[in-house]
Amino acid sequence: MKDAAPALRTWRLDDHDGRTARQTLVLAARGDRLPQCVYWGPPLPPEADLATLAAAHAIDVTGGMLDENPDLSLCPEASRSFPGQPGLILRDAGGTPILPRFHYHSDKQDGEALTLGYADPDHGLTLTFHFAPDPATRIIRARTTLRADSPIHLHWLAAPVLPAPQHSDEMIDVSGRWIGEFALNRTPWSPGIRYRENRTGRTGHEHFPGLLIPCTGATNTQGEAYGFHYGWSGGHRMIAEELPDGRRQIQFGHATGKELRPATRFESAELHLTYSGYGLNGCAVAFQRHVRDRVVTWPDAARPRPVHYNCWEAVYFDHDLPLLRDIATRAADLGAERFVLDDGWFGQRDDDTRSLSDWTVDPRKYPDGLDPLIEHVHGLGMTFGIWFEPEMVNPDSDLHRAHPDWALGAHDQTLGRQQKALNMALPEVRDFLFERMAEILGNHAIDYVKWDHNRVLPMPDADQTRGSYALIDRLRAAFPAVEIESCASGGGRIDFGILGRTQRIWLSDSNDALERLRIQHDAALFLPLAVTGSHVGPRRCHTSGRILDIRLRAWVAAQRHMGFEMDPRELTEHEAAVLRNVTAWWKDNRDWMTRADIHRLDASDPAVIAEQQQARDGSRFVVFAGKAATSTQIAPRPLRLTSLEPGATYRVALCDADALPALSRGTPLLKDGPVDLPGAWLMHHGLVLPWDFPETMAVIEGRRL
Repeated sequence: MKDAAPALRTWRLDDHDGRTARQTLVLAARGDRLPQCVYWGPPLPPEADLATLAAAHAIDVTGGMLDENPDLSLCPEASRSFPGQPGLILRDAGGTPILPRFHYHSDKQDGEALTLGYADPDHGLTLTFHFAPDPATRIIRARTTLRADSPIHLHWLAAPVLPAPQHSDEMIDVSGRWIGEFALNRTPWSPGIRYRENRTGRTGHEHFPGLLIPCTGATNTQGEAYGFHYGWSGGHRMIAEELPDGRRQIQFGHATGKELRPATRFESAELHLTYSGYGLNGCAVAFQRHVRDRVVTWPDAARPRPVHYNCWEAVYFDHDLPLLRDIATRAADLGAERFVLDDGWFGQRDDDTRSLSDWTVDPRKYPDGLDPLIEHVHGLGMTFGIWFEPEMVNPDSDLHRAHPDWALGAHDQTLGRQQKALNMALPEVRDFLFERMAEILGNHAIDYVKWDHNRVLPMPDADQTRGSYALIDRLRAAFPAVEIESCASGGGRIDFGILGRTQRIWLSDSNDALERLRIQHDAALFLPLAVTGSHVGPRRCHTSGRILDIRLRAWVAAQRHMGFEMDPRELTEHEAAVLRNVTAWWKDNRDWMTRADIHRLDASDPAVIAEQQQARDGSRFVVFAGKAATSTQIAPRPLRLTSLEPGATYRVALCDADALPALSRGTPLLKDGPVDLPGAWLMHHGLVLPWDFPETMAVIEGRRL
């Protein structure tokens, strides 16, 4: 007699706004086994039979296989003959490997949030999965918690493991380098593993913890796509694996082996998940909204994002009070609303070889302290910000001479930028840093901190990240009105974990507008305007040596949270006038642009990098079309827009039409003023732009009539 089929448990998560669902995720488990995802995609009808879906999800068995396909569960178990990478790797206190086998324990559904508990009594282990959909942002947050009755060693713990679509030809993950962040890698699916692991101890220029999986035929604006982001600043591991039977799994977690001590509780960071039915932009908009509206905590959410001035590329370490006053005056005249004093104000800091961690004002440069500069800045109507690099120390510093044991790693380690990292796991280190920073922030009218992190760690250690988080959290609690920017040699620490504690990121140390155009375009797959700093750099870029026109530099900065980072004394009258005009335009539009969705456009001309920033209600938009190179054809190809109402009429106008060169000799309608065009025409035929030189930007404003 054939045994009866084990009981089936099913759970359903719907991401909906109270009226319509955006995506559905269905989990199912046979008997007391761990659940697996049997559906993730467009919303299912409420009456869908989940048991039937679970049965329909099962694949066949043939020769050379086990008699039953092991489940691709939320934590694939080696003990159940799973043929791929397991979701959990453990050792007991004596170093013996543990092969857990979990069984159903409990489940709880609170509104749309779901918690599933599983236990392995033989090993004293409990595994809990947490899911929380957000209907406003279309993000599902997921994490895994492991508890043990006695201390164990953890090598690997995945956040909830989900299948990747089989109707996909490739995956897109993110790498990069200093001054070349957010490079997109497209890797074809094939049997085996796409394995990425960041063991540098911080997020890294090279290892942004994100993954996009476009289904076959998907582009920026159409088709299906799936998005993943792991919100942790200490280095991550990503596995995208195709099993021999064709199934695919996605795993994210902390980098392996970073829990250096045995413990009884471990937890993954939150894995942010989203499904899109309208291309990569659907994932991008979900991530942008979630970062802006859920991840970041704003000291004053109603405050407009201020135009930013940073003095670094104007003076570097050469601080001189009369010079800084002059620069501040010029920056304010250009439209700046915040002045940030960068590295060089403390200790004996004349270059990057000394004094890092000696957080007292340098009396040689500031004999009367910082207040004379701060008062001058405030008198110009600007607020004041300051630079710190709290987690680092120079060997040539008072702190290192007093406490060499506070440095993380070996005494003879390889330095980075002439510095070591402080051991942020030590409470005495965090107390010292808090006291020194609190003294500066508490005794001066400072509302902004640029928080830098200029080297990788000498060894991976999750406690380092948790210690840094604890220090930031403590400072935020003590100084709730102070905003913090995350900078790590530019984009070396950008992720949703650090953004839960900061309000701005420095996307790249490159102020080269051409390079920024590409970096910003690709970073928009995950990051909104509100947090993304972008500055007008010097005429001759300090990182590329390239000389670019002020219009391109200004408009690229105006695509994100605008600022300046150059010596304003170098500007000609023409350049200053252009910068004032673009800055005034940005101020006039920043309120709605800060809340806008950034849609990447599918430009038919590979020389063009274009995006459409659109108000959430669709009432207005602005298109930035950057011509990054010389086109192969003579006339610009029409640029298709996206996400408009086909039957609506839009009034579109070209900004800066008077700046077109004499070689633009034709009569495209946009050159003569606003044009009223149907949404269907704009999306299917596309905008016809005037001819322009390479290394220029066309800016088109649109309003729905």
